[in-house]
Amino acid sequence: MSGAALGIEIVVVFFLALFLLHRYGDFRKQQRMVLFGTLLAWYLCFLIVFILPLDVSTTIYKQCKIDHEEPISVPTVTSLPANHTVNSTVSPTKSAPKPCYKPWSYIPDGIMPVFWRVVYWTSQCLTWLLLPFMQSYARSGGFSITGKIKTALIENAIYYGTYLLIFGSLLIYVAVHPQWHLSWYELQTIGITAANTWGLFLLVLLLGYGLVEIPRSYWNASRHGHLLIKTYFKASKLMTEKADAEENLEDVMEEVRKVSESIKYNHPLRKYIDTILRKCPLDYQEKMGRNMDDYEDFDDKQNTYPSEKSLVKLHKQVIYAVQRHNRTRVQWQILLQQAIHLEDVAKNETSSSHQFVHSFPSSEPAGWFSRYVYTPTAEWYWECLLKCWFYRLLSVVLTLFSVAVVWSECTFFSTRPVLSLFAVFIQLAERDYNYLYIEMACFITIFFLCTCVYSTVFRIRVFNYYYLASHHQTDAYSLQFSGMLFCRLTPPLCLNFLGLIHMDSAISHQQKEQTAYTSIMGSMRVLSFIANGFYIYYPMLIVILCIATYFSLGTRCLNLLGFQQFVGDSEMTSDLIDEGKELIRREKRKRQRIEDGENRRREWKERYGNQREEYTARNRNCHEMKETSYSDNVTPKDNRQAKYCRPGTRPERDCMELLQDAEPLDFNAESLTDESVEAEATRHAGGRYLSMSSSRSRIFDDV
Repeated sequence: MSGAALGIEIVVVFFLALFLLHRYGDFRKQQRMVLFGTLLAWYLCFLIVFILPLDVSTTIYKQCKIDHEEPISVPTVTSLPANHTVNSTVSPTKSAPKPCYKPWSYIPDGIMPVFWRVVYWTSQCLTWLLLPFMQSYARSGGFSITGKIKTALIENAIYYGTYLLIFGSLLIYVAVHPQWHLSWYELQTIGITAANTWGLFLLVLLLGYGLVEIPRSYWNASRHGHLLIKTYFKASKLMTEKADAEENLEDVMEEVRKVSESIKYNHPLRKYIDTILRKCPLDYQEKMGRNMDDYEDFDDKQNTYPSEKSLVKLHKQVIYAVQRHNRTRVQWQILLQQAIHLEDVAKNETSSSHQFVHSFPSSEPAGWFSRYVYTPTAEWYWECLLKCWFYRLLSVVLTLFSVAVVWSECTFFSTRPVLSLFAVFIQLAERDYNYLYIEMACFITIFFLCTCVYSTVFRIRVFNYYYLASHHQTDAYSLQFSGMLFCRLTPPLCLNFLGLIHMDSAISHQQKEQTAYTSIMGSMRVLSFIANGFYIYYPMLIVILCIATYFSLGTRCLNLLGFQQFVGDSEMTSDLIDEGKELIRREKRKRQRIEDGENRRREWKERYGNQREEYTARNRNCHEMKETSYSDNVTPKDNRQAKYCRPGTRPERDCMELLQDAEPLDFNAESLTDESVEAEATRHAGGRYLSMSSSRSRIFDDV
């Protein structure tokens, strides 16, 4: 099994990153370089999370072998008196340790250092060099590759200069210190320290929010009434954003229309206009195509034309407006479906039949899972009874994890006694060499920390500019922004975890075998004020952040500043909840009308579809008979009979012709039966159309 676990996890992690990218990105529309850069960034970060537990278990096994190789000291017997007897019960000063067992996931020597070096430096090159450049390149509105590259370099000049200034300051600090002599290894350590310091600064902020918000979100999810009210609040805010996105798109499309009408087909800038038009929605393209006269020549002396720089800016506005409009439209449909489902849960909670009934059943046929496992009865028990208790239990477990993390972050520097709970758990398992327990404990802890941090990243909305939306609605700029954050946060997060379990000698000050990951990070003692100060005391700030998040201080401050936030005792929140409830009710009525229309069409098709098919078949047979009569040189009498052949009675023909041209608008299936149909057919057998009868008035007026 040597190296097999490493290979399996590498493959599994790749497909996990690919699945998440497919969920948030769009493989068909977005650029290949953007997708590749984001996939590589996510993949490398997930590799660090999944492979680090294997590194920990391998390091513990190596430490065990080192302990066995140490000589066991015994008392030496020298020149004793003749009458002195040696006590045979004297034991060595150090008892023999337990035998070492190789872990099932043991990784041979020499593999992990190379692996971590490749993963770490590739991720750092992505986050500090390539992804910022690709981010500006994807956001650029240039029409050529050269123009996009030029724009990206100008935008990143200040960005790169800031980090060079920080690195240069640290370099000068080390250079002027009399006890230090700079070498390549020390320069490398300074760069890693600077990156980890920046990442730890942001990590504590995000972690302080996620440790409180994630358990609270699951607890609130168990309260259906609270969740429904919050959904109404979100619907009101999202409708405002959706209307703003539509208005912005209208303004941008109007500007595109004016520019398109002013620049004709033979103008040198027309190719740029065609590029912009291809980014517009299809309905706007059709409108602009109908209103355009491409055969009119342009005159440079009479008309003023936009410059190429203004077209680049317009191109950038079109890309952003279309993406934002599509994202809000899809988000509105998802939120609407969620609100309808929560209202169905509230209605079914009082049901005595214990069967879940949907307001709008799915039009797709039910699969085997819905027919045999997730039946309406099972769905009722899960949605109305078991789901809330499951979320409450999960919230309690996550709360205990959060308390353990906060306590360990404040006490991980204490090695005697060991106060960090995670260090206690790992050391207890280390005594029995229970490698599977060690790996599972490490993975669950890292996964929980990553969930708290990454979920906060996925919820970040900086003026609606960076936003990760599922269902393929995330733009390229936000995808690359998330990849940059992941690459900057994951290495310091894992280094902080190693400090929690006392496997980082720079913090614990213990002479123990170092993990391969820690050896790549270098010795933090090069910058003692960071290793002994910032890395130890700054994580204690997480207590203050958790308290602020628990009392929703940030939300209340934003609400006071005018940003609409969900605060229970606010009058603005109550107004937005009422507005959202009315919006959901209006959308339900609209969906109900659409569904009723579909049901009416389906019922009319089932009632008269067979007659229509028979009529079409008979008409086709008559045409075939007529063609046969022409080819056989029939007599004029026979030709007339074949020509005027009509199947069925007159009322049947009238009914079939009307059904082909119109559809019912206000059909009521309960008021029309088979007997009434036969009566109508008999009543109009004299040759009148159905539209002339009073019972069918205003249905087929357009025929």
